Amino acid sequence: MCLIFLSLNNHPTYKLIIAANRDEFYQRKTASAEYWSDHPEILGGRDLEASGTWMAMNKKGRVAMVTNYRDLKNLKQTAPSRGALVSEFLLTDVSAQQYLKAIEPKADTYNGFNLLVGNVDELYYLSNYKQGIEKLSKGIHGLSNALLNTSWPKVEKGKAYFASLINKQEVDPEVLFTMLYNEERAPDNLLPDTGVGIERERMLSSMFIKSPNYGTRCSTVMLVRHDNHVQYHERVYDLQTFAHNTRTYELSV
Repeated sequence: MCLIFLSLNNHPTYKLIIAANRDEFYQRKTASAEYWSDHPEILGGRDLEASGTWMAMNKKGRVAMVTNYRDLKNLKQTAPSRGALVSEFLLTDVSAQQYLKAIEPKADTYNGFNLLVGNVDELYYLSNYKQGIEKLSKGIHGLSNALLNTSWPKVEKGKAYFASLINKQEVDPEVLFTMLYNEERAPDNLLPDTGVGIERERMLSSMFIKSPNYGTRCSTVMLVRHDNHVQYHERVYDLQTFAHNTRTYELSV
């Protein structure tokens, strides 16, 4: 994922609400959300080039997500896949804290990442651009391609919009998908400087990204009720017309 909004233990109906966009190069081969044939306990989309994923969960209620940390000047050409950090967590039974403690000493072998792992009740955060493991506090959080809750325009704007949309007893996934499709770009004076140049910073500043060869490939909305009933929705976009197809899964964890 490249943009994640979540509400944790902060809603009368849902213990966890996630609304997220995955941004990727258009040519990268990807499978839409489904139960994996080789690991049928895992539900999520899949990167068919490295076999990992950007976001998924399993039938035990374990959840994991990753975004890239944008630092093009320090890319390692032979670094392991960051998507494997998600899938490997879902295939283990160790606690989120144990898992992240095992990754921490070798985190610098990967290109920049932000990793969220845990379950429907609690989540933990690790980045290789920040020391230590952080347990997410109750409330609303936003994550893009800098550290958790960094005040980039689309993160701040998105968190406020997200909070207003979930401020009701029942949340309609459609309103969150509409939010995630927002193409408005930030004004130049608010853009971060991540070393990619002003034109690319503008393009990347919208919640939903479109460009000739890179952009938002899919959106995911996950709603987990306090009784552990899960609705998992993934909307995949046609990269020519941006028509969409949505898959919905329901399970109890």
